Amino acid sequence: MIFPETSAESAAGAPICSAKGCRADAVWVLAWNNPKLHTPERRKTWLACEEHREHLSQFLGVRGFLKDVVALADWESGA
Repeated sequence: MIFPETSAESAAGAPICSAKGCRADAVWVLAWNNPKLHTPERRKTWLACEEHREHLSQFLGVRGFLKDVVALADWESGA
C-alpha cells in the first residue's frame, strides 16, 4: 500500500507526487480534511501524479476525508 509523505519539490522546483517513493511531477491536488480533527472549511492537500491520483483518492475517500480533486494548474491559479 502506498502512503503519502510530505510534499516536496523536484530538483527543478516542480511539486512532486505525495505517494511514497514517487518522484513524478504532480498534476493533481487532492483537498481533504479529517472531520474529527479539522474544522469543516479547513483543507489539507496531497499532490498526485496521473498514476497515483486514483489510489490516493480512494485512500482518502474510504475514510470520508476527500473533499475535492483539482488540477494543480487550476489550484495554483485560484480557479
